[in-house]
Amino acid sequence: MLRDVLIQKGLSNREAEVAELVTKGLSNKEVANQLFVTEKTVKFHLTNIYKKMNVKSRAQLIVWCLPHLGFVEKEERQAAQEQANAQQPVQNNLQQNTIPAGSQTVGGVINNPIPGIGGTGTGTGTGGSDAGSSFGY
Repeated sequence: MLRDVLIQKGLSNREAEVAELVTKGLSNKEVANQLFVTEKTVKFHLTNIYKKMNVKSRAQLIVWCLPHLGFVEKEERQAAQEQANAQQPVQNNLQQNTIPAGSQTVGGVINNPIPGIGGTGTGTGTGGSDAGSSFGY
């Protein structure tokens, strides 16, 4: 979307590509590496972009591009939201089977054959005070 708008403003395909990457926060060196050109070439493209867009700095270019970049981000956010919604029933099932235990959660009911350790055992180690604990709490 942004690239189309930039091309309509008179930028070449390569200039639009450079402007898009700069708008995403990449440095000249990072843009050069991504496009397989020298940093000097990126600076040359930026000079042409500034003239064609009638802006004086990288910051002004970014400010001009941000509203147009927003459409791309909204589409990406919407796709991510749809993916999260598709996974939500699985997460809800997991949440229904967990029991809060302090700052952690314990999943489901445990049938432990050893008395006194969680689950359905009837030993004396389920609850009560921590007196006599060897953990030093």
